[in-house]
Order: sequence, then C-alpha cells, then structure tokens
Amino acid sequence: MKEFDAIVIGAGQAGVPLAKKLAMSGLKTALIEKRVVGGTCINDGCTPTKAMVASARMAWLAGRSEELGIEIPSFEVNFKTIMARKTEIVTQFREGATAGVEKTENLTLVYGEAKFVNDNTLYVNGKDGSFENYSAKRIFINTGASPLIPEIEGITEIDYLTSTTILELKEIPEHLVIVGGGYIGLEFAQMFARFGSKVTLLERGPHLMPREDDDVCEVMTEIFREDGIEIFTAAEAKKFSQQANGEIEVTVIEKGKTVKHHCSHVLLALGRKPQTVALGLENTTIKCDDEGHITVNEFLETTAKNVYALGDVKGGPAFTHISYNDHIVVTNNIIENTTLSTKGRMVPYCIFTDPQVGRIGITETEAKEQGIDYLVAKIPMKNVARAIETAETRGFMKAVVDKKSKQILGATIIGEQGGEIMTVLQMAMMGKVTFEEIRFAIFAHPLYAESLNNLFMSIA
Repeated sequence: MKEFDAIVIGAGQAGVPLAKKLAMSGLKTALIEKRVVGGTCINDGCTPTKAMVASARMAWLAGRSEELGIEIPSFEVNFKTIMARKTEIVTQFREGATAGVEKTENLTLVYGEAKFVNDNTLYVNGKDGSFENYSAKRIFINTGASPLIPEIEGITEIDYLTSTTILELKEIPEHLVIVGGGYIGLEFAQMFARFGSKVTLLERGPHLMPREDDDVCEVMTEIFREDGIEIFTAAEAKKFSQQANGEIEVTVIEKGKTVKHHCSHVLLALGRKPQTVALGLENTTIKCDDEGHITVNEFLETTAKNVYALGDVKGGPAFTHISYNDHIVVTNNIIENTTLSTKGRMVPYCIFTDPQVGRIGITETEAKEQGIDYLVAKIPMKNVARAIETAETRGFMKAVVDKKSKQILGATIIGEQGGEIMTVLQMAMMGKVTFEEIRFAIFAHPLYAESLNNLFMSIA
C-alpha cells in the first residue's frame, strides 16, 4: 500500500494545477494518469482543433482575397503540413505540462489506470506492468469524458470517426458526413469544408445548436450554407452500411422520409460520455446520475467523504475553463479554508466557427421561460464599422438586459472575434455595469467593441 495525503485521478485541466497546488502546500500528492498529461483539451480538444481552425481560416481568406483587392492566382491546402503543425503544438503544450508536474516537489506522477477498492483506496494497473494499491485522505476525480458512440444499426461495420480520431487523418475526406449539429460538429464541418471536403451535416433536432436562440441558429445555418455545407435538420441517422466500392451508405429519416446519403467518411459528433465505467465506483459510496456523471454538491464534494469530482466527469457545462475553475474552488477551500462555491458562477463559452459565436449569461429564450421583464439589444454586423472595413459582416450582436435594473443578463455575439467582444460584456456583468453606462462609454475607434455603443442604442 502506498499512502498519500491526496490523490488526483486524471491529468486534465483541473487535475494538473490541482495536484501541483496540493503538493506545493505541503501535501504528499499522487497524480494518476492512464494516458498522457494534459487531458482532452491539450491532446484531443481545444489545442489541436484551434490550430487546425487557424489553417482552415487561412484557406478561406486566401479564397476570398480578391474582395479586398488582393489577387492570389491559386493556393493549395497542404494537409500534411497542417497536421504536422497541429501535432507540434500539441507536443509542445503536453511536454510543458508534463515538465511542470515532474519538477513539483511532493508530487508523484503515476502512469496507469486507477480503480476504487473503497472510498479511500485505489488499485492502479500501471503502464509499466505494475499492480499496486494507493490510499489517501482525500481523492479527486478528474477523468473527463470521451466521445459518445450511439447504438445505431451497422455502426460497428464502418470505420467511423470521432472528435479524437479525426485529428489523426492522413488525407482530407472526399465527402464527410457529420452526425450531430452541436458545437463540435459545427467546428469540424466548417474546417473540413474549407480544406476541400464536401460536407453534409445531419442534425436530428429541428435546428442546429439546440441550446441557442432561434435567431442564432438561423443565422449560423445561413452562414454554413453560404460556405457550401449541406445541412439537414430533423434528420436522424438510422443505419450505416459499408458498400463494396468503399463508400459508406447512411440511411436517414429526414422529416419523416427515408433518405440515403453516400460518403467517404462519417464523423460521430453526438456528444460525450463521462469516463466513470472503469473507476469501480460500485465499490464506493460515490453516486452517479442516470448518464454516469458523478454527483457533486456546490463545493464539488461527492457523496463519499473527502472524495471530490471536477471537470466533465461531474456533468454540467463541459468546457475547459469550467474544469479549471473547479480546481480553483477546491484548492481554495482545502488549502485556504475558504467557502468558494460553483453556485451561480458565470459560464462563458465560444464556438470557434467563422464567424465565432461568443456566449455569456442567459438567452432570450431562457429570459422568457423565467418570466423576466427584459429588453433585447441587437444590431447586425453589417452595421458595425470595423466589420465593414475588414469584410467580416456576417452575424450580429445581441444582448438581453433587465428592464428595471438595466443590468446585462446575457449576450450572444456572432462575428469575427465574437468571443473577445462577448468577454467585454462578461466583464460588465461581473462589475454590475449597466447597459446605459456602456451606451455612453468611450471606446477606441474603430474597434468591434466600439459598436457596443450602438448595440445598446438599439434599445428604444
């Protein structure tokens, strides 16, 4: 038995800084990782995809350069170079994170898969072939989530792609069918369309991006269709078949009718599932919800004493920055003896399509459902000076405000640098700055943020 003061399972965006801070506070700490340091974000998520999105945007800019008076006779997408650059950046980030862990005193990095024996004991099957038990006064679970593979007829007959395996492609797909019209599906759809793939997007719901307001979905659908992406909503994949000629046949029920699509590749982008199955939670008093997410309270404590869950494994918003904030809540409460909570915290996020979709706070739909007396401020990007000057006029700025207090309740920005503009409004929300104060504030000209003046002038 190897005994520690604290054990962290999973070296993701909560696990790494958590383990380091616990160790630096004087606690003898072990960080157990079954794969590589960095978690989904560095290895299979934010880092590689945003590197590839940058390449896709460059291809798009090159293709429309004549609009700005620059003639580029021809250009070529070098997918091998794109993927090599992506891998180099991932390696750089991963090695940096690993080095930071390895040089931290009181911290032991263990490569292996952990399984609970009881509430405070783990059995670890090491990558080096070792088998050992570990115990600790406190255990922190940061095992994240993995792509959800739906039970669809014929799914095992085809060599489907996930958000992880698509990052290892050697060639650009000739025709990529994406099953799922959420954030992951949208980013990959536009990316590969710009690389030169024919892309077909299938969403079983009535519109793309089911968590957003209807006007957001409508504009993004229009933008994607402008970019040559086929979009089918109310379209549910029912069967996959591998054809003799190498193609994949996808049988889809579209608005009640049976339709068949033929493609070279299929990407499943139907969400993610928590990685809890292999943890041996049946040997503990830790409870999970019906989807397998570990149940926690506002302090991220599980139903087992001194066991915590952080990041995607606990459910809720599945964003890297939420996982990172989880570690701040836990470390401050344990090390500094504070009472930080996840209750009521803001959840900003950005979808890295082009234009970006930046989101903070509640939507107009949610304001209606909550019975709030609200006002909506909205202007199209075609009325934003900076957008006109840079030929980035697709999208809009939208904010929901409380009619009485004049506080900003939420915002959606669809535009180039939409995430950065959204963050300005997030800071206003954090500082309780009213929309009227922003309306009359002085912003540098000609920034995108300057049009926040005009945004709030749109309120009658």
